[in-house]
Amino acid sequence: MTLDEITRSLLASYETEGGINHFDGSNLPSEASVNQLAAELMHLLFPGFFETEPMTKGQVADLTVRRLDGIRRRLEGDIEKSLRFARHARPEEEAAALTMELLHRLPALRHVVQSDVQAAYIGDPAARSLEEIILAYPCVLVISLQRIAHELYRLGVPLLPRMLTEYAHERTGADIHPGAQIGGHFFIDHCTGVVIGETARLGDHVKIYQGVTLGAKSFTVDSDGHPVKGVKRHPDIGDHVTIYAHATILGGTTVIGEHSVVGANVWLLDSIPPHSIAAFKNENLIVRSRRRKEKSVEAGAGDIPDWDWSI
Repeated sequence: MTLDEITRSLLASYETEGGINHFDGSNLPSEASVNQLAAELMHLLFPGFFETEPMTKGQVADLTVRRLDGIRRRLEGDIEKSLRFARHARPEEEAAALTMELLHRLPALRHVVQSDVQAAYIGDPAARSLEEIILAYPCVLVISLQRIAHELYRLGVPLLPRMLTEYAHERTGADIHPGAQIGGHFFIDHCTGVVIGETARLGDHVKIYQGVTLGAKSFTVDSDGHPVKGVKRHPDIGDHVTIYAHATILGGTTVIGEHSVVGANVWLLDSIPPHSIAAFKNENLIVRSRRRKEKSVEAGAGDIPDWDWSI
């Protein structure tokens, strides 16, 4: 087959294979622009860490002004394209207002991101400094960008929040939907393979390891068999919960109670109470009280019987 024949065949497929063409529509945010935006936002959140030259404190004000202006223009343009795609009536005006609202939230976001860095330092005995955490730990990138994307998601911006988190996904291997609600002091150790769904809610001081999935158990479908959008599908994780590697927790009504531990490779479809341990014993999944275990150890009583509660 010649190149001309291939061209004609490809053009014909554009006419017959609908749904994956975007002709005569609004201009969409480009991957390159969003990736650049993500990188610039990280510079703004962590000034002096990702520069090619050392930054002095005296340079910070001028550099921040220039960087903010560049981010404002790029962000406003990408938000406008996203709003035009969604057929908003006044995309230019809305984009300008939404851009300023997001930028207004950045100082508060830095406060939360700082707690995430602290959580990583405290949570990993291999960490030697906060600088090492920021420069070398993938969780910093994926959590920071998810927090920014979450604000855009809350503001009703289409397309762009998911594109920002996908940049982080490509870089780190962790896929966190911008809709997920995540409390402070969040740490993902190793990062690779983590998936957190749109309607998941995580409390403060949550620590998870590689390969953890906070996903949906099933999908509600409409009369045409299409998934219903906007329903609660993903679990809630309480404060001070640790979830070890490759655990899978599914379902919109599933709640992991505060101060609980979910062991490696555990598969959970049901809630567990606060102060619980969920782990495999032989081939059975056992859920027991951490408090009872702690009292037993303190009293020197050795092991304790499992709860009546097993899955």
